Amino acid sequence: MNELKSIQSRFQISYKYDVHFTNRLFDLDNPLFREALLSLSDPSAQKKILVIIDSGFFDYHPNLKEEIKAYFDSLESRITLVEEILLVPGGENCKNDINVYESLIDAVDRFGIDRHSFIMCIGGGALLDLVGYVAATSHRGIRLIRIPTTVLSQNDSGVGVKNSINFKGKKNFLGTFAPPALVINDFTFLQTLNDRDWRSGIAEAIKVALIKDASFFNWLWEVAPLLSKRDLNVMSTLIERCARLHVEHIASGDPFESGSSRPLDFGHWSAHKLEYLTNFEMRHGEAVAIGMAIDTVYSNKVGMLSNDSMSSILNLLLSLGFKVYHDALSLDSYSHLEKALNEFREHLGGRLTIMLLREVGTSIEIHQIDKEILYESVHFLKKYQV
Repeated sequence: MNELKSIQSRFQISYKYDVHFTNRLFDLDNPLFREALLSLSDPSAQKKILVIIDSGFFDYHPNLKEEIKAYFDSLESRITLVEEILLVPGGENCKNDINVYESLIDAVDRFGIDRHSFIMCIGGGALLDLVGYVAATSHRGIRLIRIPTTVLSQNDSGVGVKNSINFKGKKNFLGTFAPPALVINDFTFLQTLNDRDWRSGIAEAIKVALIKDASFFNWLWEVAPLLSKRDLNVMSTLIERCARLHVEHIASGDPFESGSSRPLDFGHWSAHKLEYLTNFEMRHGEAVAIGMAIDTVYSNKVGMLSNDSMSSILNLLLSLGFKVYHDALSLDSYSHLEKALNEFREHLGGRLTIMLLREVGTSIEIHQIDKEILYESVHFLKKYQV
């Protein structure tokens, strides 16, 4: 009898994608998109690009289709714009409805978008997640170009490597880790955001500052009045700095989260549940603000974070217009928090790992939550909100 043998396989794949910052992306005089697209294309083959736009965003930019078509008409390349530019309603509902996902898969098939062509998505974080999942699961991966249009997607989700839809009542239950081919942030797109969406994305900047960069947190305190007044120059600086920290973390750590931790998800374990409990009436950033407040107070109550640091964090959130408590966190709803912890543990792969704060800019992983202290933290925030 022949001896049984094994074959071991090990290989590494290098990923590269650029994140650009600009204004008026599709102006004919702006060469950024033209040069970036040509750097990705193969001059020896004719390829297509399918464009999908958030319909809510399009309502504020009704000339965008014509601008995109004119821009592509000016290109001297072998990339053909698919004639029909698709409009899809954005917001979390697009991730909740499996029919929307299937309709986009049908469009990929209908327009003959092969895995060496491109899908370009213009919209907020939810639509980027959905279209990213479509691109990653079609032909085992179509190259994705992200054009984020909200603060939150420009400084966080749009520059990362995750794609997903919601399923079985769970946030991001179906998804992939698939880096985009290109990300371009156009700051002028932020001017049409309503105040809630302008503010919502700031939560992710506070998050990354709290776990990685104390000087960034101090700067956020300094410019908070200007952010509240919708100063675009200050917001542009915030987005670029936050995006840089996000990308550097992905490049230096565990980009596909093969370990047990999700350090960039500080405050998110409860935030995801809050979004569901409020039927997604709460913006993601608004939920993250409350989630960070919970974990901040918990960090203080278990003796890690000082009273002064806790107050500074909570007061920054309040000064920017965030809430640190919601009635969905009432005593009758504490079972939802327990369920949220279990779902987060399951999502991580079986071991609960929660990021807490030792001090501003320094985080620590813990693997158990004292439920009584958690409930005390929520009760504390209810009084603090008042």
